[in-house]
Amino acid sequence: MTPGDWARRVTRPGPPVGRAARGTGSLLVDNIGELVTNVADGDGPLGLRRDAALLVEDGQVVWTGPARDAPAADRRIDAEGGAVLPGFVDSHAHLVFAGDRAAEFAARMAGQPYTGGGIRTTVGATRAATDDELRATVRRLRGEAMRQGTTTLEIKSGYGLTVADEARSLRIAAEVSEDTTFLGAHVVPTEYADRPDDYVGLVCGPMLAAAAPYARWIDVFCERGAFDVDHARAILACGQAVGLGARVHANQLGPGPGVRLGVELGAASVDHCTHLTDADVDALASTSVDWTSGAVTTTVATLLPGAEFSTRSPYPDARRLLDAGVTVALATDCNPGSSYTSSMPFCVALAVREMRMTPAEAVWAATAGGARALRRDDVGVLRPGARADLMILDAPSHLHLAYRPGVPLIRRVLHHGVPQ
Repeated sequence: MTPGDWARRVTRPGPPVGRAARGTGSLLVDNIGELVTNVADGDGPLGLRRDAALLVEDGQVVWTGPARDAPAADRRIDAEGGAVLPGFVDSHAHLVFAGDRAAEFAARMAGQPYTGGGIRTTVGATRAATDDELRATVRRLRGEAMRQGTTTLEIKSGYGLTVADEARSLRIAAEVSEDTTFLGAHVVPTEYADRPDDYVGLVCGPMLAAAAPYARWIDVFCERGAFDVDHARAILACGQAVGLGARVHANQLGPGPGVRLGVELGAASVDHCTHLTDADVDALASTSVDWTSGAVTTTVATLLPGAEFSTRSPYPDARRLLDAGVTVALATDCNPGSSYTSSMPFCVALAVREMRMTPAEAVWAATAGGARALRRDDVGVLRPGARADLMILDAPSHLHLAYRPGVPLIRRVLHHGVPQ
């Protein structure tokens, strides 16, 4: 069956997303030592403003400016001189799973290389879990991330790999996130090990039909030991034909065609990007975006330093990408096998220490960069009209996120303008 055939058969309504209740009345956040807006009319790439204030109404930012000019409001939060930043946008996470792989982590720390094969271990545990058990894991990790400043979180399926299990994974994910990703093409499951073409047919057919109503995106692990470029292209094309945006796991374990495939298909993001050739970098740099007109064609390079930390692999060269003009995002890759962290502050610190990013570049990549990887302009920034998702640091500057690694600096989080 062709992608067009499935486009005619699959109906994709908006995902049933559970949203935070919006606050009533107006809320002023003032006594801000440093406000990160990610808006060009501020200071530097982060749009910094000092001695600032911010006004929220009905879950949105409606005003930012000098504290001395702050309007009256129904309620007030005193930032006590701390920095205020947009909430982190974690654009790559795998939260729907059961069990853990702590023993696999210990083996890697003892010298065993990472191959990606442990995914099948999690598949078995996930299939055996109840809906309530999966839901409890998702909500626990979502809350954990929120407490560390993450207000927007993409969640992938990919540990079910049957029609029913992929659909239920996405249905559960959609209860807490509006950015859900169908990753039926994570690995070929054991029962299809000798029939990969048949499994690709399942992914493009009944599995996609069942998953699409709960998904915004489709993703493929285009890597040795997972899906080759022809299979990846076919799967992504089928997803795009029914209205899903494309994302690609690419070039994690070695050089390969994944990055250029993502650019070719107009993917919003290619993720990992650990092993890149000059041609890969040139392809990413050649994409363009006009955010004013809304003509979005950028393919973002999403880097996942938690995976390199957990697998003792080489870190991506963020400096090379940035110097070439590539748009870079940071995300956690939270999953039980290769990056069991929900901490965006940890990833910011790793990016600065290990990937040659400046603190400002890393903070931008973890906020506005993640928003661009999700092709959203309502999060990752603090400007009138944006969603009032923000964090208040127990520190005077964004610099402290990298300067004080491992320290719980997130004093308070607002989601849709509601204190969490």
